[in-house]
Amino acid sequence: MSDAVPIRLHHLGRQPYLPVWEAMRSLTDTRDANTLDQFWLVEHDPVFTQGQAGKPEHLLLPGDIPVVHTDRGGQVTYHGPGQVVLYPLLDVRRGKIGVRDLVTALENAVIDVLSSYGVSARARPDAPGVYVMTDAGEAKIASLGLRIRRGASFHGVALNVDGDLTPFLRINPCGYAGMPMVRLADFASLPSNHQVGEQLAKALAKRLNRELVSVGSSPL
Repeated sequence: MSDAVPIRLHHLGRQPYLPVWEAMRSLTDTRDANTLDQFWLVEHDPVFTQGQAGKPEHLLLPGDIPVVHTDRGGQVTYHGPGQVVLYPLLDVRRGKIGVRDLVTALENAVIDVLSSYGVSARARPDAPGVYVMTDAGEAKIASLGLRIRRGASFHGVALNVDGDLTPFLRINPCGYAGMPMVRLADFASLPSNHQVGEQLAKALAKRLNRELVSVGSSPL
């Protein structure tokens, strides 16, 4: 299988977290040399996810929002409606992509999309993700957590677009107490039928020097 073959983009729509996570793991565990690289775009039902090294003290008051302990890197984060989540399911061994290279590509893809809306953003060497400046100081707009297994990547990046951010107050986002969270809609006017997810997928493919083709079938 050559990396000249386009990455297949699957639009999953709105989905609960667990079935998507299970499908990602299944794809990763059954990969072979002929398995196509894929991007999954999804919007999750409300959920807190803990990373492998997640500390319980960062989960302050989950209340009625379920908590899922996952196998990705990083600490606790929130997923919910109005947030674009992109999962790059790539054979990184075949593509000769280092973990740091993939993290940088994900962060830069988010920065590229935000720039297209006139929003200036940056990555930080001390804290994965993407950050923007506000009148009150720096705030986080995108969270990132990856896992590499059997030479393949899963999990990915979550960009806050136009959803309710109050659930982030129930946690220390990514392990940082009091980390302010923002969304793209705080800085730019978005149509209800925005294509931020599609833009993010295209930006990441470009950063990886890969072609992208959208397919209609869901992998679930």
